[in-house]
Amino acid sequence: MEAQFIDRFIAGMLEEIKHKRLDLPTLPEVAIKIGETVDDPNSTAAQLAKVIRIDAALSTRLLQAANSPLFRGKDQIDNIKAAITRLGANQVKTLINSIVVEQVFQSSGNQEINTILKQQWLHSMQVAAISYVFAKRFTRLKPDIAMLAGLIHDIGALPILAYAGRFPDLVNNREQLTVITYRLHTQIGKLVLEGWNFPPELIAVAAEHEHYSRKSDPSPDYVDLIMIANLHTYITKPHPSNMCEWTEIPAFKALGLTPEESMSALEEARAEVQTVLNMLKV
Repeated sequence: MEAQFIDRFIAGMLEEIKHKRLDLPTLPEVAIKIGETVDDPNSTAAQLAKVIRIDAALSTRLLQAANSPLFRGKDQIDNIKAAITRLGANQVKTLINSIVVEQVFQSSGNQEINTILKQQWLHSMQVAAISYVFAKRFTRLKPDIAMLAGLIHDIGALPILAYAGRFPDLVNNREQLTVITYRLHTQIGKLVLEGWNFPPELIAVAAEHEHYSRKSDPSPDYVDLIMIANLHTYITKPHPSNMCEWTEIPAFKALGLTPEESMSALEEARAEVQTVLNMLKV
């Protein structure tokens, strides 16, 4: 009976999305405008700074990030144009997206759903922090993009939770809701990020980070990073991810690590991971 309900829920939700009766999360307008400005080859740092200053809270967060231990230069900076100069326009765009993603994890009217949303955001930050550190230590991938990838890897869970709010019995059945989210969130996440016009490598993160037999070629990619970071966050928790055998997951080999080496590396990097978390929590 439970399996039948899960199948009906999934089919019903997909039907709602197909006929545009269920809204998917949208990227805040300011992030879209900043992205367009960065992508415009004729734009200047002054123009980008002007767009960012429209949102005072976002400007403050960007300055805090630019002055954090991750990016801090010789001097403290106190204006957006200096932050752009320090970070570069593309890294500013990535950081802005990382900051505004938190806004998408907004509260709903259901207290139980709110609790799950908060837990989901904390999990995403943990994955983001580990991915940032592993990108620096073991790959040539960009750590800031790895961090953003971690923050959005489970974005597909948000529409599922919103739809689940229509079913009070499901909301109170955490085990059943976890099964549904696990089965559906990669498919929905792909749709969300396509709607945000995110690059293919980040869409792949949302779509493929649970595909443990996946092989990247010829070198590690962001899916490999997020897959390994994600596994580490679930290591002591009841979750479907714990059913797989780590030694058989190609992502570890892609990063040049055994599962045991990855665990040791993470232990050694605890302070660095915490630094990234501190920046995200500001």
